[in-house]
Amino acid sequence: MLSAITWDVDPVIIDIFGRGIRWYGLLFALGLLILGPMIEERIWKRERLPEEWMNSLYIYVVLGTVIGARLGHVLFYNPSYYLAHPGDILKVWEGGLASHGGTIGIILAVWIYSRRVTKKSILWTLDRLAVPTGLAAALIRMGNLMNSEIFGRPTDAPWGFIFPRASEFAGYAERGMVIPACHPTQIYEALAYLLVFALCMYLYWVRDAARRYSGLILGYFLTGVFGFRFFVESIKNVQEAWEVNMVASYGINMGQLLSIPFVVAGIALIVYAYRHPLSPEPLDKKKS
Repeated sequence: MLSAITWDVDPVIIDIFGRGIRWYGLLFALGLLILGPMIEERIWKRERLPEEWMNSLYIYVVLGTVIGARLGHVLFYNPSYYLAHPGDILKVWEGGLASHGGTIGIILAVWIYSRRVTKKSILWTLDRLAVPTGLAAALIRMGNLMNSEIFGRPTDAPWGFIFPRASEFAGYAERGMVIPACHPTQIYEALAYLLVFALCMYLYWVRDAARRYSGLILGYFLTGVFGFRFFVESIKNVQEAWEVNMVASYGINMGQLLSIPFVVAGIALIVYAYRHPLSPEPLDKKKS
């Protein structure tokens, strides 16, 4: 039988001029700046879409992700602190990115992009953008694992992880206290997001769903990612102390509350897409 796994990985890969290069930043960049755009470029080539559209989309998505994720953390989890210390909002390197805020930021950025660049519906872009996003989300969660952060509550399961570097357990060793094994929810989420990524890839490349249905891939993405997020939050430690009272009063934490609208929207998009199929022109008849 497996015993608990001690996860004592240094989150810093290397120090350069006093500034640490962290695994989280590397994995974040790998998903958002490298692998995601590579898949998106293949989509663009398959449909013979203008290259300048792709270049603009890249800029809009990066800005929407970072700004949205940061403001999401500021507004959803610790607004009182940042109102008192507004300068700290810019200190992204100190941590504090919310995936719900990042999703909202991307949606708003793509809305502006669609109006100014493609002149197509926002769903047209989001269906294609959703294809690689599950992979990027999985890599970000693995970055959280490397940081020993955003993990679950104590567990007796043999795959539980002991996080001696976690801030929650600072001083335990000095006081002779035993650090409990906890659910590695970062891995749970990463695996779930990889499944969503595989589903979106299948829908796009095999079922040609982005051209046959409007909003279908996005609907499955939102339902899969945030549906699982709602579930896993029930075994995850709350991110802010005030959420303890929220859970005691309402039975859900902030992450679960924020996930509900995305799941509802995802289901609605799936139903709408199947009820209103499109009639796309075959790709081999499109002019280059």
